[in-house]
Amino acid sequence: MDSACPHEGGPLEQGDIEELCDGRLALTCPWHYFEFCLDDGSSSSGLQNQVYEVKVCDGKVYIQTENALSLTPWKKTQAKHPGNTEAAGSTQVIHNDCSLTYWANKILCTSDPEEKAKLTHKVQEMWNSGKITEIGHLQPPAQPSRKEDLTIVQPGQIKRGKGGTLASRIALLHSLANIEQWAIDLSWDIIARFATFHLQTGERLPKEFFSDFVKVAGDEAKHYQLLEKRLVELGSHFGDLPVHNGLWQSASDTAHDLLGRLAIVHMVHEARGLDVHPQTLQRFSAQGDENSAEVLEVIYTDEITHVAAGLKWFTYICNMEQRDCLSTFHELVPLYFKGYLKPPFNTEGRKSAGMSEEWYLPLVKPS
Repeated sequence: MDSACPHEGGPLEQGDIEELCDGRLALTCPWHYFEFCLDDGSSSSGLQNQVYEVKVCDGKVYIQTENALSLTPWKKTQAKHPGNTEAAGSTQVIHNDCSLTYWANKILCTSDPEEKAKLTHKVQEMWNSGKITEIGHLQPPAQPSRKEDLTIVQPGQIKRGKGGTLASRIALLHSLANIEQWAIDLSWDIIARFATFHLQTGERLPKEFFSDFVKVAGDEAKHYQLLEKRLVELGSHFGDLPVHNGLWQSASDTAHDLLGRLAIVHMVHEARGLDVHPQTLQRFSAQGDENSAEVLEVIYTDEITHVAAGLKWFTYICNMEQRDCLSTFHELVPLYFKGYLKPPFNTEGRKSAGMSEEWYLPLVKPS
């Protein structure tokens, strides 16, 4: 196995080998206690370490690897702990377990959605109370971890129905819970992925940007927990039905473009959530499911502020870089979003978020 932990390069050769509950042996990193199975390098955190085939023949150890092995005797040196601060050009890069990006990555690598939500609330409290002060810089994973027992299908294969039956209402709530799980990850990903973003002026994003998206993450975690609680009350739970990973495509497409991320995730997708709310709410109310309707109202109220956050920082960056906000938005949406925006629009909900019709009506298919 590689001696450097794939998380932050910790010295695995200094770690302990322990037996897991399933009887497999695992090596534990001495820095942040991520464990890696010796047989395949897998970790419950979602990380993966490289392992190599080993054979012992005539008292000699042979390792199957494409790399050239050093024959120089190993000398023990004092390893640097990731809590140290290193200078990277003119930018200080801090990647310790007290940084916001460290915790963002930990949440992104947490596969259980309930644990993901609980950890989000814990980190939100630490950030708000000042226990976490550094933003840090730690590259997030290409895609968040998910539980292995989830059935994942293409977005078009999800059947939700119209809420006329209990099974249909459960399917709708389950679909929303899946969206909220991805929304938690999208919030932490924008924090980690753009932690060192520089404006064209050379300035960094203000701390308020990160505070806003920590709050968004906390809201999304609350939404997931409310939906899961309601699913259990209705005799189901998250994971009972198939889910899709379609929302993450927008994150992948905009991984290099902060303005694109704000435009697509918050000003298109989340704004679309405001549009469908009245109809979804009516479906549950028509069946007398007021408990579910109350959950939907909580989500709707919070989502208005999430659209507002996306709009706030989109216009902030455009203004700081002397770009026209509307024309930039109208250029970015067709670049990352397939097709036209489709009515009906929740004009009042969008207006409450600060998004007037001049933002979205030009992106509707001409009649």
